[in-house]
Amino acid sequence: MSKNSNLKRAVFIDRDGTMNVDVGYVSSPDQLEVYPWTGQAVRLINESGLLAIVVSNQSGVARGFCSEQTLELIHERLMLHLEQDGARLDALYYCPHHPEIGDAPYRRRCDCRKPQPGMLHRAATLHDIDLARSFVIGDKASDIALAKNARARSVLVLTGYGQETLANPDVWPCEPDAVCDNLLEAVNYIVSSEF
Repeated sequence: MSKNSNLKRAVFIDRDGTMNVDVGYVSSPDQLEVYPWTGQAVRLINESGLLAIVVSNQSGVARGFCSEQTLELIHERLMLHLEQDGARLDALYYCPHHPEIGDAPYRRRCDCRKPQPGMLHRAATLHDIDLARSFVIGDKASDIALAKNARARSVLVLTGYGQETLANPDVWPCEPDAVCDNLLEAVNYIVSSEF
């Protein structure tokens, strides 16, 4: 997308390891442990006029760890945490697929599993977003590659797998536009940036 003042800017946020503690596969709402700074970070995005959109690989569905109905309850719990801090999401996208594990319809190659840019492209179409002036925040190389594949900018956070990702560029090659300690620091960086 070309630079267009009529298009919106967004902050696309990974879920596990970025907004909440990565416990492997969150399979029930009770397992969701939201970082204490997450609500403040999302509220800052809201107040800045940017869109706050979650994009998350959730292959736990394909792997049989939880159903999509349970995943909806987990996301309701996340949104409740945000509401308690005066924050809100503008949208939430997830990929329940895995290319090699599980049964149909979840076992398949898709364009929505990060680092493929399908979730960002859908969001851009539905919400009139200029991806070139938007950011992806996450703790894995796949998040940084997602940003690159969608021609957005990226911030690697050091929560979740972030430190491991940064320390092992030969295993997980990624070149983020910035590295921040956590989601709140990343959002502060973004809202103070000229883009």
